Amino acid sequence: YGTPLFVYDIELYRNRARAFQNTFKNAGIGYQVAYASKAFSSVAIYQVAAQEGLSLDVVSGGELYTAIKAGFPKEKIHFHGNNKSWEELKMAFDEEIGCIVVDNFHEIEQLKKLAEATGRQMNILLRVTPGIEAHTHDYITTGQEDSKFGFDLNNGQADQAFKETFEHSHLNVLGLHCHIGSQIFDTAAFRMAAGKLVSKMAEWRDETGYVCPVLNLGGGFGIRYTEDDQPLEPAEYVREMIETVKEITGQTGFAIPEIWIEPGRSLVGDAGTTLYTIGSMKEVPKVRKYIAVDGGMSDNIRPALYGAAYSSMIANKGRHALTETYTVAGKCCESGDKLIESAILPEAEPGDILAVFCTGAYGYSMASNYNRIARPAVVFAENGAHQLAVRRETYDDVVSLDLDYHAKAAVK
Repeated sequence: YGTPLFVYDIELYRNRARAFQNTFKNAGIGYQVAYASKAFSSVAIYQVAAQEGLSLDVVSGGELYTAIKAGFPKEKIHFHGNNKSWEELKMAFDEEIGCIVVDNFHEIEQLKKLAEATGRQMNILLRVTPGIEAHTHDYITTGQEDSKFGFDLNNGQADQAFKETFEHSHLNVLGLHCHIGSQIFDTAAFRMAAGKLVSKMAEWRDETGYVCPVLNLGGGFGIRYTEDDQPLEPAEYVREMIETVKEITGQTGFAIPEIWIEPGRSLVGDAGTTLYTIGSMKEVPKVRKYIAVDGGMSDNIRPALYGAAYSSMIANKGRHALTETYTVAGKCCESGDKLIESAILPEAEPGDILAVFCTGAYGYSMASNYNRIARPAVVFAENGAHQLAVRRETYDDVVSLDLDYHAKAAVK
């Protein structure tokens, strides 16, 4: 297939999906496990998600359109986003999707107008910021109040949003949604968030008599990029959520809601590996050795964007001794285009294949044509077989939207 190339272990994706779902099933809890497809969106991965009985999170008209083209069950599609356009919301109504995750008061007004114009009902979740932010092991109990997403749970915004939507005849409030962070390695923040959201839904029940049937605790489950990362198994996150929800509902007398979660990275992140071909090499005496590959920040922006760390190996020298330390540079015209600062590898040569692990999330989905570099292909591998899932872009693809310049007569 050539390089650069994204290769996905689809069996691993399926196993992760089943692990999340089976934990809910074994506990006898109603649930939806929605693939947070911003991690990697394509027709083929949506079709695999549908085969596994997953729901689907989309965050744009483009992702929704892809889901429709993939034949994904519309009633299991959830539409996220902090600035959904009128056209995107109308598409959601026209396609009669399962749920819209409402993010702000402007969106509420648009939903009311669309519901009244179409005469259709729409299920909604209210996204809230519970004042809990989790990044690995750091918990800031007020930090997430300053977020571009959602209604603040602590200053009355969430209460006002509930009032405006609950009282509308065409909007069906399912419950609350939150997302507290990414690459989370323990369960404390999830437990805190679950307690806050269930308590708020119990408060609304006491005020109105209405029992919200759904609690969505989002995603953010961590994966292992390097040996320093120690994530939990999928089942452990789910068990802790269930335990907390049961505890809080028992205290408040609130009926146990369906629990929805949104794994993205934890389904596709370490299922994906990027293969590159090593080209030029350079040594700066007493400083470092560089090896350059035929991709870089155009297919993986994360190292340049926020210092993300990755592990790698030379795939055709898997049994060779690890004798060298290299900085892996991309081919983009940016000095910051470095994929790995210190990769411990066998002695490298031009033509070797470098495999960079755990690139399945936010690699292809954030890829660009910077420097007019064509996007890589994507291959799915499963049960000893392989198939092309996204074809490699050609140079004709890169210029396909460009138009010729036509000079106009000079205006005196």
